[in-house]
Amino acid sequence: QVRLVESGGGSVQAGGSLTLSCTASGLSHNFYTMAWFRQAPGKEREAVAAIYTLTGRTYYVDFLKGRFAISRNNAENTLFLQMNAVEPEDTAMYYCAAAAGHVNVDWANSDRYNYWGQGTQVTVSS
Repeated sequence: QVRLVESGGGSVQAGGSLTLSCTASGLSHNFYTMAWFRQAPGKEREAVAAIYTLTGRTYYVDFLKGRFAISRNNAENTLFLQMNAVEPEDTAMYYCAAAAGHVNVDWANSDRYNYWGQGTQVTVSS
């Protein structure tokens, strides 16, 4: 049974930094596309970034403008999201997701992901 558990959320002031973690268990192999999505109150869930664990290839949404960085530690089955220069608009519940294989160009489509964590809340104050 695959389980994803996010941690590291909290409250931070605008301009600050935060690192989210997602610990995965039950993954049967080492080639998954793992991603971060977020959902703000009253808004739809949106993709943030993804990484293909076999090669380390990363994907980002354009609006992040280089502020966020996704990485993973395959040995520890942990996914990270380094958030820098955060803005109040980054306030949301952040979710970790996993899909078997290389999702590639469709990485931002939440329907492609089979496994989801419960989320960790990030609140950015101005």
